[in-house]
Amino acid sequence: MRISRREFVRQVRRAYLQIPPSIRQSLRNVDVVVEEWPRPEELEELAGEGTLLGLYSGVPLVEREGGPEGAGLPDVIVIYRQPILRTSSSRAEAEEEIRKTLWHEIGHYLGMTEDDLHRMGYG
Repeated sequence: MRISRREFVRQVRRAYLQIPPSIRQSLRNVDVVVEEWPRPEELEELAGEGTLLGLYSGVPLVEREGGPEGAGLPDVIVIYRQPILRTSSSRAEAEEEIRKTLWHEIGHYLGMTEDDLHRMGYG
């Protein structure tokens, strides 16, 4: 599956804009970025349990004091372009995986566990 980096970033932005405004408002202190591949240390944390398509780094909203701006530096959601493209057989499948991955990582920001996300269809 081939999608240019520019188009992939557009798809991530489109998926982000589909998030309800009430949730997007809580993401004011969260940067969403696209990287080509996970770093080796990020893959080590996964310990062979699948393909890393995205990663949330920061303090979940439910654990911080002062609401979304309670932390100094912004939290980060990374969407990994190459793993998503390699696991997708079509443009539509890649777009759906981008959406699911973004929602999965937002779920972690909101304090959801892997089990919670799997039950909701974002596992």
